[in-house]
Amino acid sequence: MTTTKINRRSIVKGAAGAGAAAAIGSKASSVFSAPAVIQSGPLEVTYWTSFEGGANGDAQDELVKRFNESQSDIQINHEFQGSYEETAQALTAAVQGGSTPDMSLLSDVWWFKFYLSQLLQPLDDYIAAGNVDSADYVDSLWNEGVRQGAQYWVPFARSTPLFYYNADALNEAGLDASIFQNWDTIVENADALMVKDGDQTTQFAFGHPNAASYIAWLFQGVIWQFNGEYSDPDFTINIDEDAGIEAGNFYRDSVENGWAGATEDHVADFNTGLFASIMASTGSMGGIRENATFEWATAFLPEKYTFGCCTGGSGLSILASADDANKEAAFEFIKFSTSVESTSYWAQQSGYMPVRKSAIDSEEMQAFYDENPNARTAVDQLPQTEPQDSARVFIPNGDQIIGGGLEQVTVSGADAADAFAEVAGILEEEAQPILEQLEALEG
Repeated sequence: MTTTKINRRSIVKGAAGAGAAAAIGSKASSVFSAPAVIQSGPLEVTYWTSFEGGANGDAQDELVKRFNESQSDIQINHEFQGSYEETAQALTAAVQGGSTPDMSLLSDVWWFKFYLSQLLQPLDDYIAAGNVDSADYVDSLWNEGVRQGAQYWVPFARSTPLFYYNADALNEAGLDASIFQNWDTIVENADALMVKDGDQTTQFAFGHPNAASYIAWLFQGVIWQFNGEYSDPDFTINIDEDAGIEAGNFYRDSVENGWAGATEDHVADFNTGLFASIMASTGSMGGIRENATFEWATAFLPEKYTFGCCTGGSGLSILASADDANKEAAFEFIKFSTSVESTSYWAQQSGYMPVRKSAIDSEEMQAFYDENPNARTAVDQLPQTEPQDSARVFIPNGDQIIGGGLEQVTVSGADAADAFAEVAGILEEEAQPILEQLEALEG
């Protein structure tokens, strides 16, 4: 029987509610003006990004090109820094070296670190001066960048986990997509999705990622589905409680029983047919669209005792150390990149979700969803998603700590009780300085 999941609280004290966020920038500031660049050539703004090559990198390049060609006062120079983690590491090193970019793409688990260190520029005056309608942004995505009533992180490449499946494999097994609604029915039908060549499995029913491929993010929804959590909003660590252990051992058993596999790049292995189904980001859709060798489709995440799915992805922040003129110019690019037109283009090319309500409701996007129903799934699922537990997004390296414990379970076959007890101890230790910094910063 499916139970109803209680809505989760704001992550920690200081996060603003939807009403407060909607008021930000609702009236132009009387002491703030739009950029006025007085120089011989365009003002050059350095932007660090995590997108290069493929569908997402090409779409990022195009947005920068469109902005630069739309006016003559500002030149955005975007520099690829690597993955989300590598971008955050590069920014940390740049801060220590005293030479930072003007703005940076930061993932859901990294922007808060720089906020705590007071390295991010509050954006409220820019929002007001630019007449940005903050109420048009999807509330749950916008509010995640709010601290103490101020905006520090504007949603851009926002995502949720999605369930992807090989529609050809499903048809060949004589099954329909309803089996993916619940983990129990997936287990019951897993053998039908398995393909073997002698003792070699050439197709698993399901595929797990490793820590580097964000297993901790994807498992966030799963632990909720088992009525567990990584932590509560006040950083009390609960991953090692009974519900979390049950969810973890479900993952372990899926590998030990042979119907699921664990690899370094589960999306690539899905594309080649090794896995009949996976959970992956909406942002993986562009690459799957380009590279899958079969007909595929998307679905909501499976339930267990209830539904669970989190938000994710990345947003744009301006560094407090940037020159005032560069901050203003950088915000012009943020405003452009998250406009209705740009977020619609970005969503269609990449698979990430539009961050503007009016974009989602537009005739253009509705026509796109009619032609691409796999992309509509994420938008339909979005109202049921929730912000992630504080242990993953607010504790530095929380993602890697949890991911390492999950690798012990899926790769090494460890009992989740043992693996998660170790994870809980590390998370509790790492949470203490964060709580102290929050108390000093926010009271």
